[in-house]
Amino acid sequence: MVFSSLLFLFLFLPVTILIYSISPMRIRNGILLVASLIFYAWGEPVYIFIMIFSTVFDYVNGILIERYRHRKAIARGVLIVSMIGSLGILGFFKYASFVFDNINSLFNLHLQAADLPLPVGISFYTFQTMSYIIDVYRRKVPVQKNLVSFSAYVTMFPQLVAGPIVKYEDVAEQLANRKVTLDRFGEGAELFIRGLAKKVLLANNIGLLWTNVKAVPAGELSVLSAWLGIVAFTFQIYFDFSGYSDMARGLGRMFGFEFMKNFNYPYISKSITEFWRRWHISLGAWFREYIYIPLGGNRAGMLKQLRNLAIVWLVTGLWHGASWNFIIWGVYFGLFVTIEKLFLLKWLQRLPAFISHVYTLIIVIIGWVLFEFEHMPTAMTFIGTMFGAGANGFVDNRSLYDLSTNALLLLLVFCATPYPHKALTYIRTQFARFGSLAASAIYFIFMVASTAYLVNATYNPFLYFRF
Repeated sequence: MVFSSLLFLFLFLPVTILIYSISPMRIRNGILLVASLIFYAWGEPVYIFIMIFSTVFDYVNGILIERYRHRKAIARGVLIVSMIGSLGILGFFKYASFVFDNINSLFNLHLQAADLPLPVGISFYTFQTMSYIIDVYRRKVPVQKNLVSFSAYVTMFPQLVAGPIVKYEDVAEQLANRKVTLDRFGEGAELFIRGLAKKVLLANNIGLLWTNVKAVPAGELSVLSAWLGIVAFTFQIYFDFSGYSDMARGLGRMFGFEFMKNFNYPYISKSITEFWRRWHISLGAWFREYIYIPLGGNRAGMLKQLRNLAIVWLVTGLWHGASWNFIIWGVYFGLFVTIEKLFLLKWLQRLPAFISHVYTLIIVIIGWVLFEFEHMPTAMTFIGTMFGAGANGFVDNRSLYDLSTNALLLLLVFCATPYPHKALTYIRTQFARFGSLAASAIYFIFMVASTAYLVNATYNPFLYFRF
């Protein structure tokens, strides 16, 4: 079940909100837990037991760490067992086939790993349980002794399958004491509708252009077609993932929770360093707190800082998938972040904003080619086509057709900037009651248009389900 489906919008969500709203506060975590289990089991009826095991496993581990805190060796042992268990489950489902395939290639063997589909959301909820255990061990958060409350935290359907990654310390107080007001519910509904429109009206439609371009062999593409296609994917993945994150945050607010902002207009960045401060913020924050800083961060000299950056970016690539293209993608961005830290960032700050912005977009767009093509020779060929090597001319009839039929849609990349939201906020604040009515009417139109699209939709992917 996905948020951008009629089943979720007009059956699951209204029923859940109704039951939740009329229930007393003391059982609302239980209501959320049941709803979340139903939500997950709808698409993963078997793998739900893995999520339940991970939840109970780290619930018990947290209690054991607290109970044996005065015996450091035992507490540390429980922490290690928890990390091995969590990473072992994640590694088995996400990386076993990749490891076996590479061992077979390297040593000419024929080892066989179980060909199992990746459980939806496993990367996200594994990181959440890990952060909880680490923070309990550090005495950063109190142990949660209520199994229902802890389970609600891990399985909470608004952010279960695609984040943002929510650390326990960010919602510990909210699990015990939260209030849903009409104003906050309305804010959450608006945020959800805004995310739905980004996902359904923008990501799905602009993604069709990339699907068509990707299906054509690179040698048959013109330079213009290659750029049109990868620019379409660049905005598809942003509107898809940030739209889903907005829907998650909106749903959280409707149920009384406040989740961190996961995207902050990354395509307005003027450096790769800035881009990664704005893209998938919760993942970057997790790696910084639980990998980069424990390794020493930037406190132990430049060489160790560069080593720590290399490790973080290697792990970033691996987190996104068990494939060499993701590893190369992580190393690629890690290299640019490192170069910027050494000297390039100072140069970029002296350049006109337009030049540094173009530099950033070109590096990011090339990065998305590495991200999207699992077969690296294909990715290299596509990049070559973008710059004229082996291309079918600079422009051809196909590229002109794609440009003319998608011109209006490509103009909507304006929605990847802060200006539409600023304009809506200005209308609401400057024109009093009329402004509020106008804003409400706009959101109503977004909802109706999104619903109309979904009624006849044959193309409604969600890119981050594979992570």
